[in-house]
Amino acid sequence: MGESKVTKEELLEKAKKPAQDALKMHPYYKGKIEIVPKCVIRDVNDFAIWYTPGVAEPCKEIHKNPELAFEYTNRANMVGIVTDGTRVLGLGDIGPLASLPVMEGKALLFKYLGGVDAFPICLDTKDADEFIRTVKLLTPSFGGINLEDIENPKCFYILEKLRAEATIPVWHDDQQGTAAVTLAGLINALKVVKKKIQDVKITMIGIGAANVCITKMIIKAGADPKKFIVVDSKGILNRKRDDIKPTHKEKLEFCQLTNAENRDGGMEEAMKGQDVVIALSKSGPDVIKKEWITAMADEAVVFVCANPIPEIWPWEAKEAGAKVVATGRSDFPNQVNNSVGFPAIFRGTLDVMARTITDEMCIAAAYELAKCAEDKGLREDYLLPTMDEWEVFPREAVAVAKKAMEQGVSRLKFSEKELFKMAETKIKRARDEVAILMEKGIIEPYRE
Repeated sequence: MGESKVTKEELLEKAKKPAQDALKMHPYYKGKIEIVPKCVIRDVNDFAIWYTPGVAEPCKEIHKNPELAFEYTNRANMVGIVTDGTRVLGLGDIGPLASLPVMEGKALLFKYLGGVDAFPICLDTKDADEFIRTVKLLTPSFGGINLEDIENPKCFYILEKLRAEATIPVWHDDQQGTAAVTLAGLINALKVVKKKIQDVKITMIGIGAANVCITKMIIKAGADPKKFIVVDSKGILNRKRDDIKPTHKEKLEFCQLTNAENRDGGMEEAMKGQDVVIALSKSGPDVIKKEWITAMADEAVVFVCANPIPEIWPWEAKEAGAKVVATGRSDFPNQVNNSVGFPAIFRGTLDVMARTITDEMCIAAAYELAKCAEDKGLREDYLLPTMDEWEVFPREAVAVAKKAMEQGVSRLKFSEKELFKMAETKIKRARDEVAILMEKGIIEPYRE
């Protein structure tokens, strides 16, 4: 008994350390990203090529044929990370300035894991139409746009409008990215417990941007919507609910589409007898009670992914009877982490110059991500690859690119072998750059 207590204390202490280190290391490095040249600079005479007068020639060619911007500039590998800071991690509306460390971190992950150059853009507006207009004005500089940390329901409107009106791929990582990786985790969790996606009863706790998209993507991947139970802050969504605003059209849709038995109540009632619970609600612990997990079906699957603290500590969920437990944290097993999704999804999208990122491209990424973990050997505590398994990212990128070509949304076409080589080369180059900069002392080692 005493040994178990020590283990929990150690885990809690470990959980606090990333925040403590972040406060020391962010000011030490003054942020996380910078812009460095990618072309040769043999001496200052080369600036006549890269800038004036030589640069006028590629400018004239692009003016004649705008598609050449993807060939003559870095546009084909550049993503804008755009936020208004209204829904940042588990912190809520902290504004655009306070969101900048998160957006820099996102850019770092794009580059290191996907070989994608990304730039943070924090907009000082809460007006959705102004946000949309600004993003559209910025699109000539980018090959894709990653929307980040935008409040619900505004995020749905912004994504829908930009996907329809922008000339480059636009996606919202908190929606499509989270959904793709969660689906991958669920695919493998169901293999572990030997249940089929079309048969399982699933409870969704929280109905923010992530869980709306997760629900839709799991249904598109084969789950039965009638077997879903969805819970918001007021209780279970059902056909009796008359308190939902017309602007929350996703909630209204789920009231009709899910919960065939018209179950009523709160989280406790929503979880009873269910095979799976996927929670992205408020930071815990103790948001979900142990006894509610005990009342779930045998071999229950529990995804508790609130940040920074899951809705229940994973060891408590296991003690309560859950067979498989996942969280959003890297310091616990089975992290459901967007970072194993978005860098590769954008890598594949950019490599074929896709015009959009479809749900089917995300589902293809999810199945390849799940297959990568299965190839290595599934276990209760290993559902998904981790960020350090770099070979996963080219595989996932290829799956995305192939689906884009199949759906006719790509500008370019390549063989599977060519796609893999392209993705592998770009990702390896990004990792090697960091290794060399550290080895040479250009990136200094952190010292207390």
